[in-house]
Amino acid sequence: MATLAFVFPGQGSQKVGMGRELAERFPAARRVFEEVDEALGEPLSARCFDGPEEALRLTATTQPAILAASTAAAAVLAGAGVVPDLVAGHSLGEYSALVEAGALGVADAARAVRARGTFMQEAVPPGEGAMAAVLGLAAARVTEVCAAVAASTGQVVSPANFNEPSQTVIAGTAAAVEAAAAALKAAGAKRVLPLPVSAPFHCALMAPVQARLEPVLRAVPWRAPLRPVVTNVEARPNADLARVVPLLVAQVTAPVRWVETVEELARLGVTRVVEVGPGKVLSGLVKRIAPSIETFQVEDAASLERTLAALGA
Repeated sequence: MATLAFVFPGQGSQKVGMGRELAERFPAARRVFEEVDEALGEPLSARCFDGPEEALRLTATTQPAILAASTAAAAVLAGAGVVPDLVAGHSLGEYSALVEAGALGVADAARAVRARGTFMQEAVPPGEGAMAAVLGLAAARVTEVCAAVAASTGQVVSPANFNEPSQTVIAGTAAAVEAAAAALKAAGAKRVLPLPVSAPFHCALMAPVQARLEPVLRAVPWRAPLRPVVTNVEARPNADLARVVPLLVAQVTAPVRWVETVEELARLGVTRVVEVGPGKVLSGLVKRIAPSIETFQVEDAASLERTLAALGA
């Protein structure tokens, strides 16, 4: 039975300086950043370490940057003998999870998520799409309200991330998200907060990305995962190589089922989760979804030392 899982953050967790300390102190982490720099033909590591923040926020930069920082941290953990039974990632983080599972190399992953981020950035003109976090309303009710607004406006708006029982992110056209925000507040939502994003992720507006991304993913030299990846689309573990690309393509427009993902980890026997990469967002979500699971986090030397000590590594 699984007891230890690694979870990997998605877009929004980026911050200037991420990965710098691990790269300076651990050759395994430094090699990851060097591989990513070489694969992309640019010093992405400098963006991670030194910013500027506005450059790091661009989707086409953010996605490979977070992947590099996350997989660098995972490489350090592997060097210390800490290997998970299961892995999962939030949106972009699923690619980091696949790297940790041995399904592809970090260079190929960096090129794939650079393409993914570029295609997402180009799919919807700036200002035409939007996302918002809905707080204090059950996910089923959020889904119902979005469906009603979509039907009445003829525009796209739907749940994009089921992050925790009382927090659902919605995405769609700017006008439909605004209309849904008003309807959700009327339905009892405590707050509806617009999110500062460059595109409306995980909704039907991202459909053009799928046709562009699939051939990029098909060209990757994939390997069978060494351990199961609990996927965003199904919230179930997958170790079937043939299903990896179809699930990643579907992920582009499908909502991230994070609540069910964490519940599945608990059902499979996971008692400890390490968030690997920048930030602590996923650790907080895990605590609220499955309080019995112990959470740890690795993004720098101090958090690494605390986690290794707690895990007895």
